[in-house]
Amino acid sequence: MIQEKHTPRWGMVIDLDRCTGCQACVVACKQENNVAFSNEEEAAHGREIAWIRVMAASEGEYPRVKARYFPLLCQQCDNPPCTSVCPTRATYRSPQGIVGQIYPRCIGCRYCANACPYQVKYFNWFNWSQDRWPAEMRAALNPDVSLRPKGVVEKCTFCHHRLQKVSEQAAAEGRPVRGEGEFVPACAASCPRSG
Repeated sequence: MIQEKHTPRWGMVIDLDRCTGCQACVVACKQENNVAFSNEEEAAHGREIAWIRVMAASEGEYPRVKARYFPLLCQQCDNPPCTSVCPTRATYRSPQGIVGQIYPRCIGCRYCANACPYQVKYFNWFNWSQDRWPAEMRAALNPDVSLRPKGVVEKCTFCHHRLQKVSEQAAAEGRPVRGEGEFVPACAASCPRSG
């Protein structure tokens, strides 16, 4: 008899009442995942890449106005529309529930970006090879995350490289990955209001 292994499904809950809009998650994500920065001109043309962004809204009326902040990143959908439109299957959903992107397979058609209801997939307009990064920043690049080439769509990977490390460590110790706390994406780890 073949015994089925239980595959954990990963997800994240964000307590919107605790978010202060500090953007620590945005900075941590960019740093951890080698997300390219953009200058003012590129941002004006809509060519900025941010795998997570914090949206702001206000509620109430003066003088009782309250600011609310909404971190927006890939929702790791159960039935992601981005995967069904990808002609090369560069966008896929793993058994752990993480929607991933295989960059060498991506042809840059942007069907997935158009299908994403949250608009959290970004087209890379520039070749962000090692040479384009300023010399001061090259040493800070994360060797566990590839630099994406020009012409591909990129997105939040739920820090899959961190999950891989944790999974390998757990396998070496002959145990399953522990639940909450052992695997934490960079955005959650950097949040001063988490925990």
